[in-house]
Amino acid sequence: MTDAELAGELAAEAGNLLRRIRDEGIEDGKALGQRGDREANALILARLASERPDDAVLSEEAKDDRSRCAMSRVWVIDPLDGTREYGERRDDWAVHVGLAVDGRPSLGAVAIPDRGEVFVSDAVASLGILRERPIMVVSRTRAPQIAIKVAEAIGADLLPMGSAGAKAMAVVDSRADIYVHAGGQYEWDNCAPAAVALGAGLHASRLDGSPLVYNCENPLLPDIVICRAALATRVLAAIQAQVVADRP
Repeated sequence: MTDAELAGELAAEAGNLLRRIRDEGIEDGKALGQRGDREANALILARLASERPDDAVLSEEAKDDRSRCAMSRVWVIDPLDGTREYGERRDDWAVHVGLAVDGRPSLGAVAIPDRGEVFVSDAVASLGILRERPIMVVSRTRAPQIAIKVAEAIGADLLPMGSAGAKAMAVVDSRADIYVHAGGQYEWDNCAPAAVALGAGLHASRLDGSPLVYNCENPLLPDIVICRAALATRVLAAIQAQVVADRP
């Protein structure tokens, strides 16, 4: 099994487990999210220990072993991206299984279980639908101000959505064109989505246009932009203009 095939299989299996747990109807809300996080994480870690025992792992739901920083290959996992959405029984939550090689998002898979979708980086292409007004996905509960201001600057319409993975995959599958986020993310929030986006031929970078780097000692990676390649120059210029405008 290739790394990409393994990533896709793990994301799908964890997604199916999460749906079964939710459909039992035993827990709700925060308790449901906590159980889902715990059991999906255990499934993924057990499979990786069996299938890729020599690789390191960075997971949101596991103690961080900093010895990973000396490793070339590190699996970056979010077993349940969008715990709130999952606990509220919405469909905009995801499972992330990414692989960083020498710090780069080499490959990954993102499952959107309630849509029956698994996006794998080596088996995905973006349609790139051209719209008169681009669509930007933003958080449904706490859209960052820079995203709102950039949308205004480039004439984009906003599409509120739940988890980071769900928003990124909305760009991959052409329901949206741009995803801009600033603040509050970690490597597990965006490694797999970035890998899938890059595999689909999209632009993915930090807000200043610099590359996304993973397997850092501090896993905080607070900002990201994913968009159609044809929009990248325009979006990054609007971001930089807003950063300059916001300076005291």
